[in-house]
Amino acid sequence: MPVDKSNDRVRRMFGEIAPRYDLLNHVLSLNADRYWRWRTVRLAAPGGTAPILDVCTGTGDLAFAYQRRTSGRTPIVAADFCAEMLQVGRAKRDPARDAEHLLFVEADTQHLPFADNQFQLVTVAFGLRNVADTQRGLREMVRVCRPAGTVAILEFSTPQWQPFRAIYGWYFRNVLPRIGQWLAANRQNAYNYLPESVREFPEGEALLEQLRLAGLERTRRIPFTWGVATLYLGTKPAVQGAERKT
Repeated sequence: MPVDKSNDRVRRMFGEIAPRYDLLNHVLSLNADRYWRWRTVRLAAPGGTAPILDVCTGTGDLAFAYQRRTSGRTPIVAADFCAEMLQVGRAKRDPARDAEHLLFVEADTQHLPFADNQFQLVTVAFGLRNVADTQRGLREMVRVCRPAGTVAILEFSTPQWQPFRAIYGWYFRNVLPRIGQWLAANRQNAYNYLPESVREFPEGEALLEQLRLAGLERTRRIPFTWGVATLYLGTKPAVQGAERKT
């Protein structure tokens, strides 16, 4: 049976785990998630002062990473449809440093409330997998991205190298859900949902094809930590309607 990724279920699930979400990310990844975001903001590097949008932002960790990278010179919008996650993110802001340049907005990635061609970078970290309609979410990300801008997707993936693939797979399916449920008890089984949703979500060339179908060109992927996570990048054509390239 397919994983239930309906808006109501996903919103309730993340609302329940919001208070301990950051802790669980760091514990369950052995702090590798910090490194993945650090690499992302360098490989999908900002340029100039045009705004950046981070969708499915959760508590805003990737948005904060871009805020640090740009030293507060670039407006950053962090969007999510879960109010409880946004509340945690807003509480993490430094009022003297972040308030003017880092804006949290409640918004569904499938229906972004932004004008076309607005952001130099549109990013998502471990969130596109939770969008009910992946292609619709991708098309919205592309729509609001500026021509020649970048769409960047950081997502879990399956390691290919043995024996690490087998060891990691066992941990991901059997140990991670139990630790997650113990540290952040919730009625939606969020940490059983995690490996189930990763298993169903397209990765590798299949996800690159989704990016191309959404209108991106020069698509590529960069594995992190032996393939535990992967950064997917695509460029919006500078001239709309231009032939897509791979």
